[in-house]
Amino acid sequence: MRALRIATAVAALALTLAGCVARESASDAKPSSGFTPSETSSEAAEPSDTESAGASTTAGDCGFKTDESGQEPAVGLPPDDGSLTAASLTLTTSAGPIAIQLDAGRAPCTVESMVFLAGKGFFDNTICHRLTAAASLKVLQCGDPEGTGSGGPGYVVPDELPTDLPAGTDGSVTYPRGIVAMANAGPDTTGSQFFLVYGDSTLPPNYTVFGTMDATGLATLDQIAAAGITPGANGAEDGAPATQVTIQSAKAA
Repeated sequence: MRALRIATAVAALALTLAGCVARESASDAKPSSGFTPSETSSEAAEPSDTESAGASTTAGDCGFKTDESGQEPAVGLPPDDGSLTAASLTLTTSAGPIAIQLDAGRAPCTVESMVFLAGKGFFDNTICHRLTAAASLKVLQCGDPEGTGSGGPGYVVPDELPTDLPAGTDGSVTYPRGIVAMANAGPDTTGSQFFLVYGDSTLPPNYTVFGTMDATGLATLDQIAAAGITPGANGAEDGAPATQVTIQSAKAA
């Protein structure tokens, strides 16, 4: 299986935020170094006036396709006719609610896919399998039906990469607190795994942003982060949430 990764570095330690496209072969993204996280804001990130600048596709022109396994996805493919859209995606989790304001202007294909998957109950009763607490990467990753970092929907969503995030001098950008974005394993490998940013995170601009959390959702996320991490292969700052977080339901509206 190919792992969907988000690469960063803390001192000399390279941390990756893993995910996957189902049934694909292993692959690592190149880690970036020297990242300096910006100051973490206390409120949810607000969409900017240029937020739609990152969209390079339109609903009806997404070209959803099966992943490299070639097998028909169990849930099928999203309709590529622009018929699926919503203003919000509400995750009811074991830790509390997380409401995401969807941005179809910025990432129409990603929003269409997420609304489709939510309607199929794809995220219901799945766990958020990874939490990071590094200085430059503070995220919770969810959306894997297997709960291992190796699951996906069986199809690929086109990249809709951001062009308006605060940029560093080394090609990195800041994914601000409150942003919700997709994990991937490189170009055109986005599936169903996504990450919720609870502290400004410094990354390459390689991950589609499709929404923002409200204050209540951020409070839930802060509570999850405060409970701590069960250390994984990358150390104490990267592993499963110490208290398991289950998405009990995901509803688009």
